[in-house]
Amino acid sequence: MTAHELARFIDHTLLKPEAAAQEIKELCTQAVAHGFYAVCINGSHLELARHLLEDSEVKVATTVGFPLGAMHSDVKRYETEAAIDAGAQEIDVVLNIGWLKEGSDSLIIRELRDVVEAADERPVKVIIETALLTHEEKVRACELIIEAEAQYVKTSTGFNRQGATIDDVKLLRSVVGPKFGVKASGGIRDTALALAMIEAGASRIGTSNGVAILQGVASAPVARF
Repeated sequence: MTAHELARFIDHTLLKPEAAAQEIKELCTQAVAHGFYAVCINGSHLELARHLLEDSEVKVATTVGFPLGAMHSDVKRYETEAAIDAGAQEIDVVLNIGWLKEGSDSLIIRELRDVVEAADERPVKVIIETALLTHEEKVRACELIIEAEAQYVKTSTGFNRQGATIDDVKLLRSVVGPKFGVKASGGIRDTALALAMIEAGASRIGTSNGVAILQGVASAPVARF
């Protein structure tokens, strides 16, 4: 896999709370220079990122209900609507983990369908925070996300005790099938791990280390698909 091919898997990410405008500008400049698929940023920087990337092929993704996923459903819907109005082209929304654990599946489906509707045909990636879930809960989360008609299941926010693992990506891919989106995110800092995630079934990689990952392509083992 070439650096250019790998770049098309990557959402170049900056979600730290102290991120300021200059860092967003640097993120967008890097995304264009390296051909990343998207940038993923917090909502307060959406209009700036859309302005900086309006003449490029780089998409602008933003987070909703981040990083806990436990706010009122109406808030998630409004946040999605506001993000679309500000220029978001993809939505990364955090699942309500408490609802999943207590078995409130109907509430999860209703909430996610509201977000999908508010996204107005933009891709919705649902973050399930795999580090907090049992095997059975990961499977059920995937099934609910498919039923809600989102487009991706995503492993992690990167704000919890563990990010993406190879085993989790394999599991999610086995549940959702070959055509559904799987985004591996959290703790992916080097080329070998990024390639391993793709080989395991990830169709997108969320990372703040995209530039370093591409720089390591020449020395990384060849990924075989």
